[in-house]
Amino acid sequence: MTTLVTGGAGYIGIPLSEELLDSGRTVRVLDSLVHGQEDLVADLSARGAEVLVGDVRDPAARAAALSGVDEVVHLAAIVGDPACAADPDGSREINVEATLALVHDAQAAGVGRLVFASTCSNYGRMADPSVPITEEGELAPVSRYAEQKVAVEEHLLHSDLGSLGATCVRFATVYGVAPRMRFDLTVNEFTRDLWAGRRLDVFGEQFWRPYVHVRDAARGVRLVLDRSSREVAGQVFNVGHSDENYRKLDIVEAIRKTVTDGEVAYVERTEDPRDYKVSFERIHRELGYVPVMTVPDGVTELVAALDDGRFPDPWARRYRNT
Repeated sequence: MTTLVTGGAGYIGIPLSEELLDSGRTVRVLDSLVHGQEDLVADLSARGAEVLVGDVRDPAARAAALSGVDEVVHLAAIVGDPACAADPDGSREINVEATLALVHDAQAAGVGRLVFASTCSNYGRMADPSVPITEEGELAPVSRYAEQKVAVEEHLLHSDLGSLGATCVRFATVYGVAPRMRFDLTVNEFTRDLWAGRRLDVFGEQFWRPYVHVRDAARGVRLVLDRSSREVAGQVFNVGHSDENYRKLDIVEAIRKTVTDGEVAYVERTEDPRDYKVSFERIHRELGYVPVMTVPDGVTELVAALDDGRFPDPWARRYRNT
């Protein structure tokens, strides 16, 4: 089985590529290396992955990447609300237009299945976040990023894709140590700042979000691919665990059990109104998915990596998407 991972040199992409290589698949990666991951893809190549450096917006790059492929995991995107807000034209081109072009090209190339990386941010601000929302719940995106993901989901789930079986996976907010590290994600950022003894300003501390470790996110995709296309085609799976819904206040308290330095200030801001608690019972029930890591585990892992000097300058540009 040959699997193409677009964005396969990214935060989730490298753990996923490694997961798929371990499963015995032939892995091809298409990535533009916009975050300077040349050293990281050299490691992937050494493990046996075929790495193509290219932009998913380029028809020639898509054609080369899809040649001889059995299945596609589409991770390539401008990820996150701040990054999309900073480049609205680029985010539309990559997250919507190039994605739909990839779907069309995959159909034409005879690819059998596609897994589309989406987000639990699609749920936006729930009227009652005390009741976890399922995959059938109302989508209420409040950011450009989530709106773009919802638009692609609508196409995949309600269009005639021929023999291309499409599955959408809505990741919880991701955290944890990975080769292409990101410190612009809630758990990672909060842990870094308090570890360094800095002041941490927290807004929306009572709002709910679900969280999933980056390697557990990769494992969730592999579980989808390990099932036959007829079992998962046309389906949506939230990827995470129902016990891993936290408020930002809870995240701070979890970090405080390991890190006592730094200062926390709770501030009032209104530009991020997302508030959602998510159910992950479907992926557990239907695919047997159980994450290995919890947020407290991730905090311990992050602190150990910072203490060991794995990230000499964790505020460096390469560790964030904006």
